[in-house]
Amino acid sequence: MDSLTQIILGAACGEIVLGKKIGNKALLFGAIGGTIPDLDVFIGKLLYNNEIQAMAFHRGFMHSILFAILGSFFFGWITYRLYNTGKRTNSTNLKGWITLFFWAIFTHPLLDCFTPYGTQLFAPFSNYRVAFNNISVVDPLYTLPFLICMIVVLFFKRTDSKRLKWTKAGIYISSFYMLFTLGNKIYIDSVFKKSFNKAGIAFDRFSAQPSILNTILWYAVAETKDKYYLTFYSLLDKSATANKIITIDKDHNLVNMNDENLKTLAWFSNNYYKISKKDKIGTYKYTDLRYPMLDPDNLDTSVFNFTIYFKNKEWDILPFNGNPPNSKDFAKFIERLKGI
Repeated sequence: MDSLTQIILGAACGEIVLGKKIGNKALLFGAIGGTIPDLDVFIGKLLYNNEIQAMAFHRGFMHSILFAILGSFFFGWITYRLYNTGKRTNSTNLKGWITLFFWAIFTHPLLDCFTPYGTQLFAPFSNYRVAFNNISVVDPLYTLPFLICMIVVLFFKRTDSKRLKWTKAGIYISSFYMLFTLGNKIYIDSVFKKSFNKAGIAFDRFSAQPSILNTILWYAVAETKDKYYLTFYSLLDKSATANKIITIDKDHNLVNMNDENLKTLAWFSNNYYKISKKDKIGTYKYTDLRYPMLDPDNLDTSVFNFTIYFKNKEWDILPFNGNPPNSKDFAKFIERLKGI
């Protein structure tokens, strides 16, 4: 999920493990631990000159169970050595720091698994990307109550039992909401399945996820041999099924997808993608169809697309150039969220 949410969750882990011993510093170190896995965004750019490979590196090994184990020992030992000096000598122990960093680091990819992006939890043994698709990468209803609880914690002394109560409250509230979104996901999957069957679409597979910032308006993409079918459904809709379905051609044959970098890009999209020519010769628009359009009626408002091009004997992408939202598209998004 977004960086703020991961910082809050990491801070909560720090408070539970070492809050009684070091007070608000535990929240700080937990927040740092919760941020560490996402440093792969910067490390990927240092390791790879190719943007596709750098993007694929994100949510890879640094989001795995193995990294959480190794990282907890590494960062725990360094922090223990640096912290336990002077007046703080013997105030904490190595086990406490290892435990803090393990939970702060491990809960980061665990939380990411619930989003549609995909997380390589079992790397390097498998490149399978875990994605439960039940919550948006940014969801204020998950984050804000948790944030409020952790802010309250800051105002109590480290020995005050209310610190732990407020921390647990934040965890319980956010976890209850996560369970609610999982229930939504099960229900919505059944709605989309009925919708495609009602439209006579013999799909091979489909993927559904909530749209950005909410768990009310959901989006789905179904795949057949040559086409994709896109549709939305709001929990506020009067109909029991999604009735408006957009049909688009795959156009995968516009470029040679056997190229290794393009294979990686297709893997990144879980093979839900469309290719179209751009005005500039030799460039193509690559749309990741896992993510919805801002305007439910217009594919061109897709928020996740790239320009792919062939240079220096390899395929690459320009930095992410998804369409920035405008007031007109956002208004249509809100209108569709309200139901039809």
